[in-house]
Amino acid sequence: MSQPGHRHVPVPEGLDGERLDAALARMFGLSRAQAADLIGNGAVLVGGRPASKSDRVPAGEWLEVTLPPPPAPVTVAPEPVPGLAVLYEDADIIVVDKPVGVAAHPTPGWTGPTVLQGLLAGGHTVATSGAAERQGIVHRLDANTTGVMVVAKSERGYSVLKQAFRDRKVDKRYHALVQGHPDPLRGTVDAPIGRHPSGDGRFAVVTDGRPSVTHYDTLEAFRAASLLEVRLETGRTHQIRVHAAAIRHPCVGDRLYGADPVLAARLGLTRQWLHAVRLGFAHPADGHRVEFTSAYPADLQHALDVLTAES
Repeated sequence: MSQPGHRHVPVPEGLDGERLDAALARMFGLSRAQAADLIGNGAVLVGGRPASKSDRVPAGEWLEVTLPPPPAPVTVAPEPVPGLAVLYEDADIIVVDKPVGVAAHPTPGWTGPTVLQGLLAGGHTVATSGAAERQGIVHRLDANTTGVMVVAKSERGYSVLKQAFRDRKVDKRYHALVQGHPDPLRGTVDAPIGRHPSGDGRFAVVTDGRPSVTHYDTLEAFRAASLLEVRLETGRTHQIRVHAAAIRHPCVGDRLYGADPVLAARLGLTRQWLHAVRLGFAHPADGHRVEFTSAYPADLQHALDVLTAES
């Protein structure tokens, strides 16, 4: 009798020649990172033998997979979130200005406040599409990244916005204060991002990561740092922070990605200087273009004031 999480299945025709991690992700509804973890932990055999995530698998090859038990469901309980401001609301969308220390939605490892909890506590409705803990969420900001974020209220809003983000038709603009002075002052970082090999929760530029493209332009140069406007083509986790670190100009205050703690302390920063300043997209109701902006919060403005005074 087979164990509850054990599967013994052939690779379907439609996945002939795919990488093992990609095939697993498609077959079992996993993320690529989850599939890679299973392979790395020896929970996947190909033709009875261990394999690596980059191995190509032919159609008909037998896979033995031991799947982990499903995680306990994450519930969303309404909870007021101080500082969460609603910038705009109609029948299809709700646009918020997200404060620091607030995640987009509940996750098993997060015990702090979330945008979803705050909206529900405020009497707002959100779309029911998606997993229970992510209903209405069409994109995310890191917990310590502030700024403008849109949440879907209607099912139409959810499907149209999800597709727009997928098709890279949403104009996402950020301002980032980075250490030093990027050379060139305007450029593009096109480098794949995946989980850091250390497994410590960081992400990194890795050869087998997901395609990731970040455009930047220097708005102002200070003695120790530069203020950049950043436009994202893709929306990977920690994308700006990873790409900034990869070109050796990490976001000021971003200790996770190697920023200088002395500079952060001098500027009074306890998190990365990164703000979602503008978000533009076609409204899901009729396609007309809408755009929303967010001003710098007090801690980020203070850091700029200190730099300006030093210049």
